[in-house]
Amino acid sequence: MPAILALEKISKRFGAVVVAEAIDLALAEGEALGIIGPNGAGKTTLFGIASGTVAPDSGRVICNGADITRLPPEQRCRLGIARSFQIPQPFNGMTVFENLVVAAAFGGGHSERDVYARCTELLGQCRLEAKANRPAGTLTLLDRKRLELARALASEPRVLLLDEVAGGLTEHECAALVDLIQQIRRSGVSIIWIEHVVHALVAVVDRLVVLHAGVLIAQGGPRTVIQSPAVREIYMGIPADA
Repeated sequence: MPAILALEKISKRFGAVVVAEAIDLALAEGEALGIIGPNGAGKTTLFGIASGTVAPDSGRVICNGADITRLPPEQRCRLGIARSFQIPQPFNGMTVFENLVVAAAFGGGHSERDVYARCTELLGQCRLEAKANRPAGTLTLLDRKRLELARALASEPRVLLLDEVAGGLTEHECAALVDLIQQIRRSGVSIIWIEHVVHALVAVVDRLVVLHAGVLIAQGGPRTVIQSPAVREIYMGIPADA
């Protein structure tokens, strides 16, 4: 199956710190791909490179066969690449609905009036109907994460980049979030999900990759990768001979 998004030989360093070294990563259309790795492994930097907020030192970003390495974030968004952030970043003084309208109109390149129906639909999909007129800054963590997802979806993406959306949630809240992400995937959106809550990833993704010190060290079926001795030692701190 052809890749809808691909990173080809991506390298990036900040001073002496290597955060990506010749990484090749491809997302097939309709696929859900999970990324794990220790803090500082380079995971969020890859999202920045894919979405256009970070420029690679070398390598290319390919979307639907076109080289988009030099495109700014807003143009990539309108090509169908959207992302959430590890720490939700809504416009706190705006209502939930207003946040969605801004995301849909600017991110999708539509007029404000044309996006009202889509934003209303997203309120229902993300279970935010009762919070539509509430200032985003007053939401609980779970609802802020739901809003972060809804804002990303408002631009009608074909590729959704999720950065640790399950972090800080209770088990019950995490299960609700997993249900929502599964619904998004069934709608046809391709997903790359960075997450430390591994059981949430395993419930959704087809394939799992592991980053360590800017290098891709493992990839494959989620359960196979998790059981790999190298991954257990590097990521989970379990000695390979345990």
